[in-house]
Amino acid sequence: MRIRRETLAKALVVAFVFNLVVMGAGAYLAYEQSPQRPAEVVGPDGDVIATNEDIVAGKAVFQQNSLMNHGSVLGNGAYFGADYTADALDRLTTNMREYVARERYGASSYAALDDAEQAAVNDVVERQLSAGEFGETLELTPAEAYAYGEVRESYVERYNGGDREAGIPAGFVSTPEDARRFADFAVWTAMFSAIDRPGTAHSYTNDWPYAPGAGNDAPVSALTWSVVAMVLLVGGGGLGIWLYSSVELPEPDAAGVDVPDPADVTLTPSQFAAARFVPVAAVLFLAQTLLGGLMAHYYIERGGFYGLASALGVDALSALPFAITKAWHIDLAILWIATLWLGIGLFLPPLLTGREPANQKRYVHVLLGALFVVVVGGLLGIWLGSQGYIEGALWWILGNEGLEYLEVGRLWQVGLLVGFALWTALVARGFKPLLKRESRFGLAHMIIYAGGSIGLLFAASMFYTPQTTMVVTEFWRWWVVHMWVEGAFEFFVVAVVAVALVAMNLLSRRSAEKAVMLEALLVMGAGVIGVSHHYWWIGLPDYWVPIGSVFSTLEFIPLVFILFEAIGEYRAMRDAGESFPYTLPFMFIVASGVWNFVGAGVLGFFINLPLVNYYEHGTFLTVGHAHASMFGAFGFLALGLAVYVLQFTTKRGKWDGTNLRRAFWLWNIGLAWMVFVGDVPVGFLQLETVFTGNYDAARSLAFYSRDLVQTLFWARLPGDVLLILGTALFSYDVLKKRFVRRDPTAASSDGTVISRRIFGESASAESDDD
Repeated sequence: MRIRRETLAKALVVAFVFNLVVMGAGAYLAYEQSPQRPAEVVGPDGDVIATNEDIVAGKAVFQQNSLMNHGSVLGNGAYFGADYTADALDRLTTNMREYVARERYGASSYAALDDAEQAAVNDVVERQLSAGEFGETLELTPAEAYAYGEVRESYVERYNGGDREAGIPAGFVSTPEDARRFADFAVWTAMFSAIDRPGTAHSYTNDWPYAPGAGNDAPVSALTWSVVAMVLLVGGGGLGIWLYSSVELPEPDAAGVDVPDPADVTLTPSQFAAARFVPVAAVLFLAQTLLGGLMAHYYIERGGFYGLASALGVDALSALPFAITKAWHIDLAILWIATLWLGIGLFLPPLLTGREPANQKRYVHVLLGALFVVVVGGLLGIWLGSQGYIEGALWWILGNEGLEYLEVGRLWQVGLLVGFALWTALVARGFKPLLKRESRFGLAHMIIYAGGSIGLLFAASMFYTPQTTMVVTEFWRWWVVHMWVEGAFEFFVVAVVAVALVAMNLLSRRSAEKAVMLEALLVMGAGVIGVSHHYWWIGLPDYWVPIGSVFSTLEFIPLVFILFEAIGEYRAMRDAGESFPYTLPFMFIVASGVWNFVGAGVLGFFINLPLVNYYEHGTFLTVGHAHASMFGAFGFLALGLAVYVLQFTTKRGKWDGTNLRRAFWLWNIGLAWMVFVGDVPVGFLQLETVFTGNYDAARSLAFYSRDLVQTLFWARLPGDVLLILGTALFSYDVLKKRFVRRDPTAASSDGTVISRRIFGESASAESDDD
């Protein structure tokens, strides 16, 4: 089956418009249908317990103190501490039972009642929690008002007073009043997770979290659409295989092809400037893995690191709490991968065009300097903001915005957005000779579209403030996070890999363009709207359940393509023999495709079945999925591209890939060990705990302190060590290769061996749209 590039381009535009319409309507409805904060929360006697201003202030405390990187809210955030929604709901339920037991039966405690009396109390509590109504005023029953006060005081004791066994330093939330405001925010999310949405038989969060005592159980829609998703998986997988075998997309083939040796390619000054992004990324990567090892150990020793902190007289819990460690760990993961992608994006244009725009090297250095300022400013702002050194209205501008994956202050986010815009302009500048000669759906255009879309989606992070409701905040946050990963990042991956294959002379530019457009169409067709599986339990209506189920399942189709591509790339590498100069980068590209299928495909599909997701949301099964998808898919691709760049910049005869090959295997073994020995088994134990108890129990300190869970945390240690060793070896080798670097040469009027081939394509071939 032959598909014209122009047809694919038109289909891509249609998919983009369709996505825009659906998600634009979703944004409007998010504001209209999310639970609104009441002006006042009042007790049975009419006394005001809390106000809208208190809840808003509590969300600000939640963000400013990086509480989303200690625990989670509505299941989103870190898993080290409690989920504040589930924790507040469980505390409300427990304290309401105690109150009703005393008032109705005169009992000293709920535990003193017999089974029949406890059942009667349970029924009263369940009905009261679900019967509330949001409006200008939220009226609480006597039992609810009592429980509300108890939750407040418990939060003061824990988050202001500290709890070292739980990994919470004293003064984590600076004042008792701030801790009470945080409790107001947590209780508000708990209330709308229990109160029935008007006109339905379920709560605003579709009865999440699982809390039988509060009347929350899996909705019927979760079961129904899980069955539909499994049917779609079989059909979608078959469709993906059929499409791959039916559409005439040539696989990379090195047999009989003159593959250019890196040392034979002329390099320009701007390319050496772009290569400087590699050592910067190596430093960020090493810091990220070290912080990851510290985070993993915090689950075992919550107040130190093998006793070293105590021996040195350092209060590690206060100086570097888990919340800051995790914020840095996540941000550095995004930053080192993005840094390598920025570098390769600037390195490729002269390779394909053989031209060097005036002052391109200077502008690349400006971008690198801006990246340094944003990274240092953002990471320092997280620490200063979380530690209370940035007061007043500037805490979320200069300090930490405190939302997972988007922790840095708004100023630094704007800096990143400006950096993306500058990068896009520089890449367009570099590709200008090619842009003039190709159509709007040519390969150079695709690189710019893919890279530019990363910055465009990041703009959604500007649509909320600390005063925005948590539900709407989460709506926009997932626009950035999910659409980056399942949309823009996947698009960028297929575009960059295609360009690399063209540069290696393994694919013609025309064939690569068709492959990129087809895969981009599949990614855009499912991945963008697929963000809706993040909307199931955060306070948005249940129509997102079928939408998210269908489109999340369809995301599997492009992953089938990527897996088949990885197999084809492996065959090309194997058949090329020892003389093939790009075997090492190819190994990383193949690994990226395999891990993408395992992490995003296998683990991603499993945890995104609505019924499974209802119970596992916010457990270590999600951690395993995230590690395999983020590092396995995007990390390995970025590292492969870094190796590709290093091969070009190393002097002839000085290239030695031994250490990089060792790092490759250390990373693969370490990642597999970490995911399948540590993360996934702990996740299944949490899933079992949710089934047999409730969600709050699976996120409790008691669960993490279980002997088997602690054994699994220790068992994960070798995987962490292998990852750190691989990164240290990679960083050492990058530094070593700086001393055997080639000298830059001025761009030749004849271009490079690669650009001459690309521009040498005949006019008839260019117009033949097979």
